[in-house]
Amino acid sequence: MNIGIIGLGLMGGSIAKAVKKYGIAKNVYGYVKNESTKQEVLELNLVDELMDINTLKIKSDVIILAIPVDAIIELFPQLLDISKETTIIDLGSTKEYIVNNIPEQIRENFVAAHPMTGTEKFGPKAAIDGLYEGKTTVLCNLEKNETQHVNNALRIFQGIGMRIVMMDAKDHDIHACYMSHLPHAISFSLANTVMNHEDPKAILALAAGGFKDMSRVAKSSPAMWSDIFKQNRKNLLVSFDLFEKQMKQVRKMVEEEDYENLKQWMKKANSLHEVL
Repeated sequence: MNIGIIGLGLMGGSIAKAVKKYGIAKNVYGYVKNESTKQEVLELNLVDELMDINTLKIKSDVIILAIPVDAIIELFPQLLDISKETTIIDLGSTKEYIVNNIPEQIRENFVAAHPMTGTEKFGPKAAIDGLYEGKTTVLCNLEKNETQHVNNALRIFQGIGMRIVMMDAKDHDIHACYMSHLPHAISFSLANTVMNHEDPKAILALAAGGFKDMSRVAKSSPAMWSDIFKQNRKNLLVSFDLFEKQMKQVRKMVEEEDYENLKQWMKKANSLHEVL
């Protein structure tokens, strides 16, 4: 199949590499917005050819949207005239808002997907081999898709070594909030707390593994993550309340020097890694 990818940063660039590696694509076409990014994509040889969106729509059997979630919504009007045979797959980290706003003309074509993978890096140079292998992708609300489009999505994701989970978009956004969106909010908060309190020399000299691990995702794209927070706002606000409840609990135990209960609270947290 000919695969067109709109957006060639970490997710789009890595999927371009993967469909080439596994021989899934006859040709990989790409579209990117700005000129400096185009040059990077060409230098990295991520796609066989860059083209405008209209040409990409005509030449592609499958179009993958690897762009921020608000940009996916904004692109809908330009996709209304695609062939009934063309599959559209989005890779957005939120699903309910996207699914609820897919125009009826392309609903049968449009497969809502979220590959549960990524790094804190972004842009074409962030694209890596093996990003998707062994990871899970969530496919949402497939009951409204034509079978051929679901099969195309399965062929791509399974072909690059991913596990498939089917889920309702609303449920997906709740789970993604706790597994991904809340941790990003915590990481951004931790980074800002330290930046407001410590001078750069102290951070450089004393930052240890725990801090580096927890603050790593604070290097993620602000443009992408502000869109995600916006689209999953309702679930994120609930998660903030629950997280703040935990912080108040640990604060109270430290204030009251209740170290026995503090140890039990930590042991309960330890048990998470019996599940992971």
